[in-house]
Amino acid sequence: MIKTLVNVFRVPELRNKVLFTLAMLLVFRIGHWIPLPGLNGEELEKAMRTAQEGGSALAKAASFVSIFTGGTLAHSTIFGLGIMPYITAGIILQLLGQAIPQIKKLQEEGATGRQKIAEYTRYLTLALCVFQGVGWLVALGKYNLIYLSALNNPLWWVMAVAALSAGCMFLMWLGEQIDKHGIGNGASMIIMAGILTGMPKAINTVRQSFNPGDPNALGPMSILLLIAGFVFVVAGAVIMTVAQRRIPVQQAKHTRGRKVYGGQKSYLPLRVNHGGVMPIIFASSLMVIPTVIIGQFKSWAAASSSNSWWFQIVSFLDSNLHQGAFLYVVIYIAMIYLFSYFWITVQFNPEEMSKQLKEHGSFIPGLRPGPRTAEYLEVVMTRVTFVGAAFLAIIAVLPAVVQRGVNIDFAVTQFLGGTGLLIVVSVAMDFLQRVEANLLMRNYQGFLGGEDGAAGPRLRGPRPA
Repeated sequence: MIKTLVNVFRVPELRNKVLFTLAMLLVFRIGHWIPLPGLNGEELEKAMRTAQEGGSALAKAASFVSIFTGGTLAHSTIFGLGIMPYITAGIILQLLGQAIPQIKKLQEEGATGRQKIAEYTRYLTLALCVFQGVGWLVALGKYNLIYLSALNNPLWWVMAVAALSAGCMFLMWLGEQIDKHGIGNGASMIIMAGILTGMPKAINTVRQSFNPGDPNALGPMSILLLIAGFVFVVAGAVIMTVAQRRIPVQQAKHTRGRKVYGGQKSYLPLRVNHGGVMPIIFASSLMVIPTVIIGQFKSWAAASSSNSWWFQIVSFLDSNLHQGAFLYVVIYIAMIYLFSYFWITVQFNPEEMSKQLKEHGSFIPGLRPGPRTAEYLEVVMTRVTFVGAAFLAIIAVLPAVVQRGVNIDFAVTQFLGGTGLLIVVSVAMDFLQRVEANLLMRNYQGFLGGEDGAAGPRLRGPRPA
């Protein structure tokens, strides 16, 4: 590992990319501490803490949003919206490409089309920033988390929405600079940096809870089980992230003169977890909505009559739609399966893949090119997705179940699974693979290989000075 790290800094181009990426992430963390004027930061942070204990509707919504904002909502900073509007805009345009022929045509036009879609994404991001910024500030004002002098000042509203929107657009620009001059996906790197900032807090929480003499506190065996659980979950997430179902593909032979070309065997890789973290994101987003609405209905019903049948029903739903509750877990798992199959329906086109195989003179042994191949690919992908969705469901519900069953702080259990862990694992694997590719191009040993020569074929060429 030390030798590989030294090799990274021996290559000037790779060294500059890594240092540039770290510098941009440092800028992101500096902006994390620039407060937004007019907000009561102490009261806001207290409201966010109640999310872990099933608190207010505002805190429940913010607990999910904070995954993509690096926790900046709880600190009321200019980066409060994070890069979430940019991610949302990209997802919306990606889905619209399957329904609107004009956008789909742009996606197929190559670099020119992608540049146009990137422009549309920026405009949509700005609109979402204004919408989400106003909604967030209205919610804060409703819960008396904004100073009254600022709340009644129209100029403050303009300033606050403009500051939140500018912060999000700056993060979008920061991510694009990482894409161009750094290494890794810029937006994903920013999200990962925001998630990892919660790890020191989790370690400190474990340290404070450690008391061998108290049976209700964490002991040595509990610490060992937490460490083993973390290692096991991370290893499983890595395996399922890179897991593939390889379908053998045979290239047809072509005779030209006296020579025969083709006839090579290869594989068509189908990812087991084709949807990545998107099914969990969609399911989590929708699960926030009923919990917020039911929590608000409960407060209204309690204000009118605490003995009415309406209050009893709402109380039952409110107590059983918390993270870790049985009803919540069942609905959550069902929605993850639903969105896993929805995502492959949008992203995976067996007819198009079969057509491409046929055009390139390739076929799956034992199957006729065309509809029969498309049908086979669809059946295989459906079965593979079932396994991938099961893995996502286990990862998604594990933190809440552990928190509810073992009574450990959510700041610790969130690193035993969930959306944040999958994002960190996926982004880290992508980053390592890009560094690996740069090292192998220059005949250096990479992170993912074994001994020298075990990492696969390398390009010939002189070693850089």
